[in-house]
Amino acid sequence: MRVIAGRFKGMALATPKPGTRPTTDRTKEAVFSHLDSWGLVRGASVLDLFAGTGALGIEALSRGAQSLVAVESAGPAAALINGTLTQLKRSKAWRPELSARVMRRRAEVFVDSYHGASFDLVFIDPPYAYATEECNALLEALAQGEATGPDTMIVVERSARSDALTPPAGWHEADARKYGETAVIYLEPDAQDADTNAASPR
Repeated sequence: MRVIAGRFKGMALATPKPGTRPTTDRTKEAVFSHLDSWGLVRGASVLDLFAGTGALGIEALSRGAQSLVAVESAGPAAALINGTLTQLKRSKAWRPELSARVMRRRAEVFVDSYHGASFDLVFIDPPYAYATEECNALLEALAQGEATGPDTMIVVERSARSDALTPPAGWHEADARKYGETAVIYLEPDAQDADTNAASPR
């Protein structure tokens, strides 16, 4: 496992423990090529739910995101992410304006209790056993809470065999792609339909 592009390119990520399903390099490259083409990564504030190894959030930081909050409920996995972030902060590529931290917390608890500025990018990469109903409930909580705003993009990674998600009220599916056994769904607020910004995925 490694960072595949950007300021931290080539830096190793901590080896995942059993039960962690890290995003493959192929899927990660496809996701970030998509997001980069929309201009959504550079300068972004990123929330990485079910962070696992931290691969998605750290890749975003490497490619120009400004800040990262990685949320992971499993203690060993959270400790591994924290160790990786410590290495990043000691590297010559780290910049003072960057910020990154780990929250050991269940994704649902973090979203329900979060108060602060909305995030530009939210990654949701739950275990494949995470039920569609649970994912829909989490999306609804995100849409109603302070973690998302009118310019937030939510990126959900799931099993390609899972039932289709139901976007929260006021949101829609901007795009969806399949990479082997993995499905990636991009969700954005309906309010963006009136935005003529060329970076929009529509």
